Amino acid sequence: LPLYRNGDVLIVEPGAVTRKGDRVVVKTTSGEVMAKVLERQTVKSIALVSLNPDHPDRDIPMRDVEWVARIVWASQ
Repeated sequence: LPLYRNGDVLIVEPGAVTRKGDRVVVKTTSGEVMAKVLERQTVKSIALVSLNPDHPDRDIPMRDVEWVARIVWASQ
């Protein structure tokens, strides 16, 4: 089931260091915004594990990532 639902408020920290296992919000250069779990991030790509089994895990080239921010708080 989805961890975050419509109406939930997420507080993110764009400047925070991210590590494997952190919940993050990622915005792509095409405008897609997603909440995932960080699996791996290198200079070339970012691997993300889906929080919702209805959505696939993602491996995105870093050239397609506008920003990554660690989720520090959620109101549900």
